[in-house]
Amino acid sequence: MTETIQLGDIAIDVTRKDVKHVHLSVHPPSGRVTLVAPQATRLEVARAYAASKLGWIRDQQAKLQSQARETPRQFVERESHYLWGRRYLLSVVEKDEKPSVRLSHRQITLTMRPGSTRAKREAAMQGWQRSLLHEVVPELIRKWEAKLGVTVTGYFLQRMKTKWGGCNHRAGHIRLNSELVKKPKDLLEYVIVHEMLHLIEHTHSEKFLCLLSKHYPAWLEARAELNELPLGAETWRE
Repeated sequence: MTETIQLGDIAIDVTRKDVKHVHLSVHPPSGRVTLVAPQATRLEVARAYAASKLGWIRDQQAKLQSQARETPRQFVERESHYLWGRRYLLSVVEKDEKPSVRLSHRQITLTMRPGSTRAKREAAMQGWQRSLLHEVVPELIRKWEAKLGVTVTGYFLQRMKTKWGGCNHRAGHIRLNSELVKKPKDLLEYVIVHEMLHLIEHTHSEKFLCLLSKHYPAWLEARAELNELPLGAETWRE
């Protein structure tokens, strides 16, 4: 059961779980605030804790509001696009042949039929980006299956508006945000490790955080970097 604390203009969703300590989080992209508390915590105690952190909450929300956001891509000549954390310039070539994408030094060449629409150019780019993820993800999953002693029965790429990944522990599946192709590869690996650990521990419990710290000690830095990088151009909703 989730309850809500209202501190001025800030609403905080409070959930009680089997944890030892209180966890306060400000979530991108909108700055939604959640508080996870031990089962026996009274709402008044949770309110007092949240009130003591009000300055921190506002700082985190301000950072999200000022966070860089990509302008909508038009897929035109010399437009900037990101791949694995690096910026490339787009070159658009019109030829009467099957659409294709080629990567060279600091340039992405998109070949399209004459008169192609922005939507068709975007679809060609997204298909290529997914193929790049499919080249990298299975190897990373195999690496961490051996380290964690778990088995991933399948993975799915999906454009997600508010999450970088997800896990269905019952089916053994993980989901990855296809926008991760734009981020450095070590951040993709962090998301994969995070989701695979949910096959061992299903919630963000103390045990989960201990496992994450053990297997990916730099997870706090990785999470911060992931959330500081430019957001996608689409409108994000939660």
